[in-house]
Amino acid sequence: MTRLLHISASPRGEASESLGLAAAFLDVYRETNPGADVEHFDLWDGTLPEFGPAAAKAKMDVFAGAEPSGEGVAAWAAAKATFARFDAADRYLFSVPMWNAGVPYILKQFIDVVSQPGMVFGFDPVTGYEGLLTGKKAAVIYTGAVWGEDRGPEFGSDFQKPYFEDWLRWAGISDITSIRFQPNLAAADVDTAREKARSVVFEAAASF
Repeated sequence: MTRLLHISASPRGEASESLGLAAAFLDVYRETNPGADVEHFDLWDGTLPEFGPAAAKAKMDVFAGAEPSGEGVAAWAAAKATFARFDAADRYLFSVPMWNAGVPYILKQFIDVVSQPGMVFGFDPVTGYEGLLTGKKAAVIYTGAVWGEDRGPEFGSDFQKPYFEDWLRWAGISDITSIRFQPNLAAADVDTAREKARSVVFEAAASF
C-alpha cells in the first residue's frame, strides 16, 4: 500500500492558502489512488520535538560512533521517532507558506530534527554526504503574498523554494513536483490566479 504523508507548515487553519491547495490536492489524489494510506502531520500540533543542547550533543555522539548519554538518550529517541514517522511514507506532500523570504521556522525545526546521520543522510570523509531517502517522491505547494517571480527586488527575495528543494535533494529525494501560488495580493486577479493554481494542483495530484 502506498503511503502519503502531508506535512503542513502553516498555522492559519481555514485561512491558509497552502492548506486549501493541499486539501484540493489530497481530494484528487484519494480519487485516483483509492487504496492509498494518507496521513497528515501538522507541524504545529505540539508533537514535534525540540532540537536543543541535549539533542545536538546526542547527534555529535552518534557522528563520533558513540551512544547518546544522559538527557541525550531521550532527545535522540524523540528524533528517531519523528524520523520513523517521516520515513514510513513513500510520497510526501508539503504545504509551505513563505515567511520572511524563507520557510516557517517550524519547518526548519522539522528538518533539523529528522536530518540525522544514518537516517536522512550518510557521510564519508572522502566522498561527502549521501542522501538516504532514495526512491521517494515529493510534491511541494509554495504560497506567498508579496514576493513573486514577476516582481522586482523591492518585493523581496526567494529563499523558500531554493532552500527547501536543496534539502530534499540532499536527503536523496530527486523526484519533486513544485506548485506555486504567489500572487500580488494588491492585484485584481487574485481569484483568477488561485483558480489557475488549483488547476495545476489537480493535474499534479492526478499523476502523483
